[in-house]
Amino acid sequence: MEKVSIALVDDHKIVRQGLKGLLEKMGGYKVIAEFESGGEFLSALPFEVVPQVIIIDYSMPGLNGIEVLKMLEKREEEYRVLLLTQHFDEQIINAAYHHGARGFLHKNCTATELKAAIDAIVTIGYNNISEILKRMRKYDPLAGTMPAHKIVLSKRENEFLKLVCDERELTYDQMAGIMNVSVKSIEAYRTALFEKYNIKSKVGLVLFSYRNRLTEPFL
Repeated sequence: MEKVSIALVDDHKIVRQGLKGLLEKMGGYKVIAEFESGGEFLSALPFEVVPQVIIIDYSMPGLNGIEVLKMLEKREEEYRVLLLTQHFDEQIINAAYHHGARGFLHKNCTATELKAAIDAIVTIGYNNISEILKRMRKYDPLAGTMPAHKIVLSKRENEFLKLVCDERELTYDQMAGIMNVSVKSIEAYRTALFEKYNIKSKVGLVLFSYRNRLTEPFL
């Protein structure tokens, strides 16, 4: 079985070495890139081979983990970020999910918890989606069901949204193949939804569908 590729972003070399050793000892994982700052990580984008999971420390000099997530939101490529922090702060957690983190773990987590989080992000796209939804609704003061008459989706936009929420975690290229359209058309559907409903990330699209019961599995 092919190993899950992982990138590590942490300003402490000993932490990176510890995580790398732990992941490789558990088996099934391969660290393919390491960065000592958020800036160094962002400068390396885009990757020739995109890691399946990127583990980023929240507390780093220069750009912290949340600031890195905000920069990733502006890119068209999808990066699955698992944020680690030693500070269990509600504001940090909520901001992480709001800006597209796929999961969040305290640095005191066990190896079992780390493995479960990585595996969930790889297989279904998110670690504990119910927790993300709960926190996002709490974080966003405008959250809640939008009046039905204010939601107007074209047939293609609805098809696109359904694929975004698909548990297979499809890429935009795969969505284009399924819908038999170009990747540019997929990007146009995404942009239209972003602009019409003030959505900023793929996680935001999933939440939008969830809040308004628009697609499977939220109907």
